[in-house]
Amino acid sequence: MPAPFTIGITGGSGSGKTYFIQALSAHFKPEDVCLISQDHYYKPRDTQQIDERGVKNFDLPESIEREQLHCDIKKLKQGQSIFKKEYAFNNPHATLGVLEFKPAPLLIVEGLFVQYFPEIEKELDLKIFIEAKDYLKLSRRIRRDNTERGYDLDDVLYRYHHHVMPIYESLIEPLKHKSDFIIPNNHHFETALMIIVRALKTLL
Repeated sequence: MPAPFTIGITGGSGSGKTYFIQALSAHFKPEDVCLISQDHYYKPRDTQQIDERGVKNFDLPESIEREQLHCDIKKLKQGQSIFKKEYAFNNPHATLGVLEFKPAPLLIVEGLFVQYFPEIEKELDLKIFIEAKDYLKLSRRIRRDNTERGYDLDDVLYRYHHHVMPIYESLIEPLKHKSDFIIPNNHHFETALMIIVRALKTLL
């Protein structure tokens, strides 16, 4: 099996990375796409750094098992399947499943730090940066963290202003100028999406 074409998708929290990936994947057969997310590679909760208010900070580069993520990307590119336990952000007592990732012609690597970690950036054939206005990112973050991760509004707002935005502004946003595509996701991204879909279908 030839090495997959590897796409890195990054952007700020709430920029719409997941929505874009879902829209992109919908144009391909399930067996043609493998998606691996940085969200599955957070270090154990009890090892995460704590800020001055005693709140765990999941938005630092140090919060990620970057070596394991890099290793698994290389395994997938070599045609090996990998297995990864689901991660519980705010529910340490949750029953977690084991996820299987199978090699595919298109490998999508998604997450805040996929361009920030140089060893992972080198694995990418195409780099896509999704951006959105701050108020949209915040509203999307509130909906996601309340629904999927069990954080209340005060907790979400605190993390956004003290963890999320400082890291985004200092470490992530400057990387967009090294991306191949910068896609605004304030209202829609259909034109950019179709350009990328057509290019990828040609590759396949």
